[in-house]
Amino acid sequence: MGKRFSLFAGATLFAAAMVFDPLRELMDSAKRSDYYSHIILIPLVTGYLIYSQKKDLLGNPTPSYGAGGLLTLLGMALYALGFYRLKELNLNDQVALLVLAAILFWVGGFLLLYGLEAFRRNSFPFLFLLFMIPLPHALMSQIIYALQVASTEVSEVLYFLSGVPYQREGFVFHLPGISVEVAEVCSGIRSSLALFITSILAGHFFLDRLWKKAILAAAVFPVTVFKNGARILTLSLLGVYVDPKFLTGGFLHQSGGFLFFIPALGLLGLTLWALRRKG
Repeated sequence: MGKRFSLFAGATLFAAAMVFDPLRELMDSAKRSDYYSHIILIPLVTGYLIYSQKKDLLGNPTPSYGAGGLLTLLGMALYALGFYRLKELNLNDQVALLVLAAILFWVGGFLLLYGLEAFRRNSFPFLFLLFMIPLPHALMSQIIYALQVASTEVSEVLYFLSGVPYQREGFVFHLPGISVEVAEVCSGIRSSLALFITSILAGHFFLDRLWKKAILAAAVFPVTVFKNGARILTLSLLGVYVDPKFLTGGFLHQSGGFLFFIPALGLLGLTLWALRRKG
């Protein structure tokens, strides 16, 4: 096991080297750094999951040379393509291709050393690593827009229930003395990604049925949208009745997202509890 594990560790380090510079460049991008701050945690979680299952994963190796060799070669080919031939891609999509290539190379190395059966028995840590891949720009834009639209609708309902007078023009709400725009930055994409990844992990550890796991993951969207609406309403009311600076700066506007993220996590926890109780 020692030599085989050393080879796997070497493949792991090589795969990490493949993505280090591209991911660092992406994280240095001012716009994308907020979207993908979770990426650094994904390999740590995968490493823990593999370590916790090491006896089952690494204990009885039956190498799969065909599948392993194919994935390894495919990963190297995609990496070469992304690095040398697709410079016309934007940074986000190029990094997505390079990270996918590195993951395929690494999984291929595992199959070469430990086999397809070991992968099938404990595939979750390897599949979880896919969260390292930045979402394609077009898909990310669509998700942000959907969150922006839904958050605007929920905000209008909350404005109505609160009794504050308002007029709406698209994504803009005109309130007494101020106007509030539900912009892309109000979509909550960062917290949505964090909640979605949390739901996948929670489903893996605590739920035994695929349909329950799917419901928990799907619950992230309405929870995020409600959280966004509650934050927009709170800041708006503070801006109208206390101080307009609550909407133009200050702690709650710039860094207070976690105060609303915690209740959202609680709502997701309640959903998990209900699913666990259901037979």
